[in-house]
Amino acid sequence: MGKMQVKHDIVYDENRHLTLDAYHDGTKPFLGLIIDIHGGGWFRGDKGKDADWASRLADLGYMVLVPNYRMTPDVYYPEPLADMASLMEWISRSEYNQMPIGVVGSSAGGNMAVEMAIRYGIPAVSLSGILDIDDWLANHKDVVPAEGDTSGFNQQASSTINQNGANDAFYKWFVMNYFNQRTDELTAATPVHRVTSETGPMYLANSLNEFVPTSGILSMADALTDVGVPFELNMVPGTRHAKGYLDDVYDETVDFLRHHVLVKHVDAV
Repeated sequence: MGKMQVKHDIVYDENRHLTLDAYHDGTKPFLGLIIDIHGGGWFRGDKGKDADWASRLADLGYMVLVPNYRMTPDVYYPEPLADMASLMEWISRSEYNQMPIGVVGSSAGGNMAVEMAIRYGIPAVSLSGILDIDDWLANHKDVVPAEGDTSGFNQQASSTINQNGANDAFYKWFVMNYFNQRTDELTAATPVHRVTSETGPMYLANSLNEFVPTSGILSMADALTDVGVPFELNMVPGTRHAKGYLDDVYDETVDFLRHHVLVKHVDAV
């Protein structure tokens, strides 16, 4: 690893008191800008928990921005996505505004990465993104939501959380918690309904037997196919969730980012 430079707590939204951490190794050939969105079910987590992934990407030559965003119970859907819109606006006014850009995220962050690919047409890596919302809830009305013990989430490494397979009760709990128990926005919040030919390319991964249903990335793959948007799909064996299998898919995600971020940069020159 080279001379990693990390700038902590850069303010990107003064009104909402939102900050980001920026990772960069100035000794490496510059590859582009990556936004790294942490997970945590929209109710736990912090930008510091993605220091591991951000450092690895920065060591390759990317400038990596890891933002905090507002979470429940302070705000609910769609406010975390509004924070990502603020981040993009900040980038457009910053020293990074001419950089080729991509986004990565895991779990709830994977959902938000996909949303940014849809809204801004940028390439996205989503590990176990929460993508099946309206259809899954409609087909699991008999599941009783249960939070369980989440008190240690902020102390645990992301790669150790929710690694034991299906947990429909918890999945339903945190998804409905994101909507403050409302059901009127579930379809609007399900990304697959808004895929267009302008959507950015995606790398989508999920474990076959983890607690995030595989139906999310399968339906997304169908939607991307229908509109001719390139994607890569990786169904990982076992029960590991999101960053729990990052090492297994890391090389593929790096190849994906190199191809799509650099291609976009070359086309723009």
